[in-house]
Amino acid sequence: MMRADLFLLLAVALSVLGMVRLLTSTDLVRRVIALNIASGGVLMVLGSLAARSDPPDSVPHALALTGIVITVSVTGMALVIVRRIEAPHRTEEMAGAQEEGPSTAPADDDEDRPGGRTAGGAITADDDGPDRGQAPGDGG
Repeated sequence: MMRADLFLLLAVALSVLGMVRLLTSTDLVRRVIALNIASGGVLMVLGSLAARSDPPDSVPHALALTGIVITVSVTGMALVIVRRIEAPHRTEEMAGAQEEGPSTAPADDDEDRPGGRTAGGAITADDDGPDRGQAPGDGG
């Protein structure tokens, strides 16, 4: 068995394991990770198929590099979507925890500071940036 065939077999196994986990998992973050594992297996398939010829074919390598960029983009978008889906659930859980009793966390000093910033550095509602009606260089 050649080395490229061994990598091809490993890549197919990795793709199958990732797909099985993708289809059987209910947690969204785990599904994103399983999708990454499956796509890594597909990229390994492309690389191992390119290595079987002599000299190695450059087109599957270029496809694999493009696939890496697409995988990173899809992962980022999927994690943003997961965060937005799970955000209402987290706020409900936090509201339920606050109803159970007082928090033991130290209180923040929320006094306004100059520039519309609070002690924590957050911008307050009264700081909406420069006046929109003034032209640049207009002193006021």
